[in-house]
Amino acid sequence: MLQFSQHQPSIRSSVPLYDGHVLATSRWVRWGAPLAVVLLAAVLRLWNLGVPHALVFDETFYVKDAWSLFNNGYESTWPADANVQFEAGHTDIFTTDPSFVVHPPLGKWLIGLGMNLLGPGNPWGWRLATVVVGVLAVVLIMLVAQKLFQSRLLALITGFLLAIDGHAIVMSRVALLDNFVMFFALLGFGAILLDREWHATRLASRLAGLREQGWGPALWWRPWLLAAGLAFGLASSVKWSGVYFLAAFGIYLVVVDALARRRNGVSFWLSAAILKQAPVTFLLLVPIAVMTFLVSWTGWFVTRGGYYRQWADSTGADGAGAAWTGPLAWVPHTLQSFWHYQAAAYTYHVGLATPHPYQANPLIWLFMTRPTSMYYRGSSSGEPGCQLQSCSEAITSVGNPLIWWAATAALFYLVYRLARYREWRVGFILMGMVAGYLPWLMYLNRTVFQFYTIAFEPYLLLGLTFVIGLVLKQIPDQAQPKRKHSAHSQVPEYDPQPQPGALRAVIVGLGVALLLTAFFLPVWTGMQTSFSFWQLHIWMPSWR
Repeated sequence: MLQFSQHQPSIRSSVPLYDGHVLATSRWVRWGAPLAVVLLAAVLRLWNLGVPHALVFDETFYVKDAWSLFNNGYESTWPADANVQFEAGHTDIFTTDPSFVVHPPLGKWLIGLGMNLLGPGNPWGWRLATVVVGVLAVVLIMLVAQKLFQSRLLALITGFLLAIDGHAIVMSRVALLDNFVMFFALLGFGAILLDREWHATRLASRLAGLREQGWGPALWWRPWLLAAGLAFGLASSVKWSGVYFLAAFGIYLVVVDALARRRNGVSFWLSAAILKQAPVTFLLLVPIAVMTFLVSWTGWFVTRGGYYRQWADSTGADGAGAAWTGPLAWVPHTLQSFWHYQAAAYTYHVGLATPHPYQANPLIWLFMTRPTSMYYRGSSSGEPGCQLQSCSEAITSVGNPLIWWAATAALFYLVYRLARYREWRVGFILMGMVAGYLPWLMYLNRTVFQFYTIAFEPYLLLGLTFVIGLVLKQIPDQAQPKRKHSAHSQVPEYDPQPQPGALRAVIVGLGVALLLTAFFLPVWTGMQTSFSFWQLHIWMPSWR
């Protein structure tokens, strides 16, 4: 039987055939359908993963950095013609000189692990970690959706959408860092979701035993917050943008605590949430994230060759030392050098404005008007592999158009719906968008790319699934008039049976999305096609 939170209407045991009776009685359907979605995701991501045998887009940085990091403990420099030699199998040509890199090392450690397992000259090794995380993300989003919507059907739909979306497929098939950010941030999102129920139950229990509530208690034992801090710390250890998730959901937790205290009759609910519980929440969430970030830099700390590693011990041309003086002189030189490195990386990030042909302003991300071309190779008849008059091989991180644009439309509807009905599920999904998208609006003049959107794509898809759930009546619609209670029952009358027309529309929509995936798959996977076939996928001039 479907179960919704204590703040939502209960549902009778007569659950719909599509998400209760059959799924409850058929073990094959209960387990087979999700496994089929995961298998589909794995096939789309693993098929022909070693093509092209070339470093595509930013793989030129991250793959080589990962290999030098795995061997030296820090990212090192490479000779000028490194790509050609590396692709030819000459992979141990890095130097011991440090390279200035601006992203934390965790993602590169993971890429390097895959290279160590399968060999640094094997493209499968370059991309193993990202593809594994891409498949696991489909499993994770189904678990999150199941908990959020309390519906196996909606969990299945969410996983299916992520499994077949082109942007998610491409980002799982190239050795870039952003897929790791997405996965770890989604882990943190799931942990915060679990903490909601944990916190609400224990706060109500503690308040019930108090004679005078006043501010209410401070809850120290919240294990899911520790897990969230770890997950957001891992995201931040891949890219600094993971910090936005930590900050956004830290604020969210304070708001949720305040509202929970108000519901439970706490007199000073706002001041209690800010002054009493918020400091505890901070201590549960932030220190573990900071420690995780520092641990990810272990290679830099335990070696002496990393960039700026000995900055505090150096002296300038005038003979003056670089180490801090005055009140902070006591700080160990290693930490001073580390801080200087982070400050330099931050300066680089906020000031990056080098023009790039595939840069995309964050204002247009939701409309997918400038997807990133990761790889393109054109050839003519007679050239190796080309049996046509002209051939194209492309990897373009364009999403499935139906899924992406429908999810964008759903997002705008959810913003309205939150303002109108104050539904907690809607607010929770939108917090994922706040963390993953809104901060980029501060950097409209910076060189950024459409593929960054993978970090918040799960929340777009959860938003789309929420709207589908309304259509299928798998989620109680607060916009509809409430039915009267029966005379002998306290359970609101609620019929979750979807209308045949609504069900057919959803099935048709998902079927069209699957057909679009089949159509676009060649330009997501570097498959060789005719030039004219590639042109059929250029739906906008800006997609070239």
